[in-house]
Amino acid sequence: MKDEAGLGLAVHWIQQALITAYEDNCPLRPAKNWRKSLKWTSELKSLRREIRRLFNRCRADKKSNSWKLYREAQRRYRKEVRKASKETWRTFCSSVNDIPRLARLHRALSRDPKTRLGSLVAPTGQCMQSEGETLDLLLATHFPDSAAVEGGAIPAAACHATCVDWRVAVGIITYRRVEWATDSFAPYKSLGKDGIFPALMQEGWEILIPYLVRIFCACLMTGYVPALWHQDKVVFIPKPSRSSYCGPRDFRLISLTLFLLKTMERLVDRFLRDENLALQPLHPNQHAYQAGKSEEMALHQLVVWVRKALD
Repeated sequence: MKDEAGLGLAVHWIQQALITAYEDNCPLRPAKNWRKSLKWTSELKSLRREIRRLFNRCRADKKSNSWKLYREAQRRYRKEVRKASKETWRTFCSSVNDIPRLARLHRALSRDPKTRLGSLVAPTGQCMQSEGETLDLLLATHFPDSAAVEGGAIPAAACHATCVDWRVAVGIITYRRVEWATDSFAPYKSLGKDGIFPALMQEGWEILIPYLVRIFCACLMTGYVPALWHQDKVVFIPKPSRSSYCGPRDFRLISLTLFLLKTMERLVDRFLRDENLALQPLHPNQHAYQAGKSEEMALHQLVVWVRKALD
């Protein structure tokens, strides 16, 4: 990895090795739904056996009284099933005690099929006639300075950053820190365009980390980001509490970057917080790059300052 071409080849080799190992060891197979909608109790089992026994008796003697008993047992069984299902749902909702599971539950309950991405209306009033025009409108709205690349190939960016000394890069990228950054991701987060999710890196960390240490050090030393890491997967999702979803501003985007690049990003972020910012902390009025502070808090402080000045 003495030049940019060698670095790009090493990244391509790592990605292909991960994908090949995953496909060889985890072949595709039909998914089976093993979710239990209710807790199967002994009472439900006895009621179900009673229904089958009465049904067989009705088929044998064919008496009206037997069918009446069968229908009553069937109604009683269905009532108990509904009761058990409600109790299982209450138990599941009460067991949700973390934000990721609560967010997934909220998305499942608030999902509206009417807000799916379809034909949009441009600010000029023109209605889009195809999926391609809709995507072009979204890209022009959310990425105003973007340009299409011929053939889908991403050109390699030239190295404009100041090259970092090798000793500094080795201090930032260590074996233990790469292991920490790899384990810091949830195993099955939404994957990027390369098809690699964190579980692949976490399962093969003993073989993978020595190569990642060399690649990350080379990237920091040369100031070069491989062209394969420039590819992002963008997903447009509807904004909540909108009366209609006809315009491009009614959707917000989520960029899914590659986890190999995210790993190096976390390593640099940790170095900045542990080394640089520990010696030279940010100003208290600085809201970006500080935990617990946001744009809303900055605006709130400004409003408070203006009100005090008016008073």
